[in-house]
Amino acid sequence: MDIDSNDSGAAAEVHKEIGDINLAYMLLAQKLVKQDKAAAMFRLGIGPELAELLASMSLSQIVKLAASKLLLCSFRLDNKPMLTVAADDKSSGLQQAHMSILMAARHMRESSTASFG
Repeated sequence: MDIDSNDSGAAAEVHKEIGDINLAYMLLAQKLVKQDKAAAMFRLGIGPELAELLASMSLSQIVKLAASKLLLCSFRLDNKPMLTVAADDKSSGLQQAHMSILMAARHMRESSTASFG
């Protein structure tokens, strides 16, 4: 379904909200990379090349990229075990540890697939 086929006022509002999210995400991502590149790469699920690119982008480049009609971030909680852990009523420390293990395992699978693919 194309959002543009809906009411133009509603579509414009959605595009504005996407732009706001994109800008906030890109600024946070850049801040994380500049503070601790390795941790940012893990948290954002990105590789070293993209981390370097993010760190080097100017504010005007970020604003221009954020204006895209496409959402630049995506859900990383894209499978049932991750969603289950996120929704669990465990203590926050245990929940964070469990989520970190799942994310690290996912990162390892993606890294090994990329190196052989």
